[in-house]
Amino acid sequence: MKAKYGEITMLDFPAFTKERFPGVTRMDIRSGFFGDVTDDTMFFPAVNGRPGGFDPLSPSGRKWLEKLAGVLVKTGTRVQHISNNAPTDLAAYGSPEEDAKRKAGVAMAKRWLEGCAILGVKSMRMNSPRALGPSIRPNAIERGPGDGYPRNIDIVPLLDAAIESHKEMADFGGNLGIKVTIENHWGLAADPINVRTIIDEVNHPYCEASPDFGNWEHDHMLFHGLKALAPYAHTNVHAKYWDRWGEKNDVQRSTRIMLAAGFRGTFALEYEQGPLNGVEGAQYLYREVLAALTSPTPVVG
Repeated sequence: MKAKYGEITMLDFPAFTKERFPGVTRMDIRSGFFGDVTDDTMFFPAVNGRPGGFDPLSPSGRKWLEKLAGVLVKTGTRVQHISNNAPTDLAAYGSPEEDAKRKAGVAMAKRWLEGCAILGVKSMRMNSPRALGPSIRPNAIERGPGDGYPRNIDIVPLLDAAIESHKEMADFGGNLGIKVTIENHWGLAADPINVRTIIDEVNHPYCEASPDFGNWEHDHMLFHGLKALAPYAHTNVHAKYWDRWGEKNDVQRSTRIMLAAGFRGTFALEYEQGPLNGVEGAQYLYREVLAALTSPTPVVG
């Protein structure tokens, strides 16, 4: 990759995108790529030997965001969506210490919303793989309390905490014009019904889904799970190829599922893993999405 395409920073990415993807002017950027790694002052202090993440409200971090905003204007591009892994513990509960973790996660989300408003961002995903409980969500127990029938007693407080977190984030994001989104990104969010439940309970125009074509636990979810989330998505979706699913990957079918649900947002190209390099993989996805957009045949099943 580096030998073929050279080395770029995030400040080079808008021009790189326009050059290689004709007509594409909107980008979905992951939070881990923000900032200048040669300047420690725009990052949080390291914890347990791990580097700290980008701080969008640090003086140097804000200057970097202003510089990126200038690049967007110069290149005629915009950041549509940020896939944010910075907020953590958004479903933490059960003790004052755990509630403090949840509040810290919400505060981090607000920090990103405030800092990145300068970019004109339309939406921001807040759930990292472990932000909404453990990456493998709790299961029902065989004999629940009281009536002795199967019951999932552990998932309810996780959902309650996640709902509270997203209410706070949606209120804050709404004041800035930025939607807070939930991706099927493991934990509680691996189940589309949980995602719908959180969004329905939050009941806020600035809280919605941002589905990913490939982040599913089993292959029956590839299309049925996407159909369940599609009506809840309006701003951004990850049009993904992942060789985990082999021949069952069908980007055109997934794109048409979104169109059939009335989706008119952006399809962000994400080549997770496969036989192509990242750039060629994204170009393949670009062609597949365009094919579906130009011939949106009815989706059956």
